[in-house]
Amino acid sequence: MSLMNWIDKRIPFSNTMKLHVTEYPAPKNFNFWYLMGSLAIVVLVNQIVTGIWLTMSYNPSAEGAFASVEYIMRDVEYGWLLRYMHSTGASAFFVVVYLHMFRGLMYGSYQKPRELLWIFGMLIFLVLMAEAFMGYLLPWGQMSYWGAQVIISLFGAIPIIGDDLTTWIRGDYVISGATLNRFFALHVIALPLVLVILVFLHLIALHEVGSNNPDGVEIKKPKGSVPEAEQAKFKFHERYTNKYDIVDAIPFHPYYTVKDIVGLVVFLILCSLVIFYAPTMGGFFLEPPNFQAADPMVTPEHIAPVWYFTPFYAILRAVPDKLGGVILMFAAIVMLALIPWLDRAKARSVRYRSTLHKANLTQFAISFVILGYLGAMPATDLYTFIARVCTILYFGFFIALFFYSKNEKIKPLPERLTK
Repeated sequence: MSLMNWIDKRIPFSNTMKLHVTEYPAPKNFNFWYLMGSLAIVVLVNQIVTGIWLTMSYNPSAEGAFASVEYIMRDVEYGWLLRYMHSTGASAFFVVVYLHMFRGLMYGSYQKPRELLWIFGMLIFLVLMAEAFMGYLLPWGQMSYWGAQVIISLFGAIPIIGDDLTTWIRGDYVISGATLNRFFALHVIALPLVLVILVFLHLIALHEVGSNNPDGVEIKKPKGSVPEAEQAKFKFHERYTNKYDIVDAIPFHPYYTVKDIVGLVVFLILCSLVIFYAPTMGGFFLEPPNFQAADPMVTPEHIAPVWYFTPFYAILRAVPDKLGGVILMFAAIVMLALIPWLDRAKARSVRYRSTLHKANLTQFAISFVILGYLGAMPATDLYTFIARVCTILYFGFFIALFFYSKNEKIKPLPERLTK
């Protein structure tokens, strides 16, 4: 105890823990979907720790990169486990992030006053995509090399500066050791640092405005507006209780820490099954061509990005014009970032939204999944046609939302949280 007092006099450790963990008031009706944020933090830690260990045996050069990965897999003690934990962790990261984002869309977690929280989340998503793309080149396999070649060449479609921009990104006139070196530096140092800072800001923004919930109604009422008998029976940090009466909330610890640990155990079991029994997931997590060293003279029969990029890659291929495809691909992400201003409904949660909104959100999710599948398949005429239809449906979600949400008929909102 004396040690903690000594620390608290120098940094507010105990107060910070109470403010953001133990005494943070969380809505009492959190469900399965609210587990994804905690899982994302766990996966981030896994990626950082396993990444550090992998860099100890990795050689970031065109001549030694592929051989060093083989060395890690075959000769480094438990190197195969570290590599598979890292590669599986990358896919697990996107699984939980996509589910986390979909939960936000379902329950309106982007609406006022949580617009900045959503923007920080979208910035995390962008940095995560860049981080994954940089890391994908590092094994220096066939799909890594040619996938990077295709993606970087897209910047060449930008008028005037396109060619100079692609040369600047590569650091050479072709994908080479210079490209590998700069991608390695960005993947290992720069982007993880930015990612950690953004996650920190995301959490601070969350705790400033409070967590949303499946009902989409606030748990904080103005001080004195709730009878004392109706107020929460738990004592929260003075920062939360000086201005508001906290109702329908419970402390994050121990209630949700215990609940999250149960979910984490299930999640780790599923990840372990993948790591030990299906680390490549049939070529979706690790493609067969990537177990061959990069060869600039031999092009793989079918070049496609990793599964978590394929929805946006399908949108890119659905447009005949290269520049138009690039614009539409980035617009798909921008539209997600702008949804706090596109959705003008008076209700947050899908529970109280109209049947039209529920159908619109459902078709959006289905279209996104189909685009993900099509992006991993060869660009046949049939697949291209379906991709174009799904692209229209994807953007149609945002356009329709903007028009119908303002005058949308909603169900009566509850005064207090339900189950």
